[in-house]
Amino acid sequence: MTRSRAQDPDVCGVTAAIAVIDGKWKTALLWLLESGPHRPGELRRRLPGLSEKVLTQALREMETDGLVHREVHDVLPLKTVYSLTAFGRELSEMLAPLSDWGHRRLEKLAEAQSAS
Repeated sequence: MTRSRAQDPDVCGVTAAIAVIDGKWKTALLWLLESGPHRPGELRRRLPGLSEKVLTQALREMETDGLVHREVHDVLPLKTVYSLTAFGRELSEMLAPLSDWGHRRLEKLAEAQSAS
């Protein structure tokens, strides 16, 4: 799915929402930022396998989409902190029922596997 789909007024609302969280790491980043502000290094440590380049790209896209706020503190070395915006918290709350559904689906799959 292309990022332009997130801004196309002629697409389904679900498609526009998924375009904003599309990718391997954005939902995990939303989940981590729910607990409060984090520095980029903290986020990378909490998500093994996430490269600095991909983290930077995902956070920039999320900032452009209005989901996260980037705050740079003028100290040496520079300290950057990311937090959810009100819009990002709203999205996170909307994703909670979808997350619950996903967990129920995983439970059903596990039950089906153990029964066979």
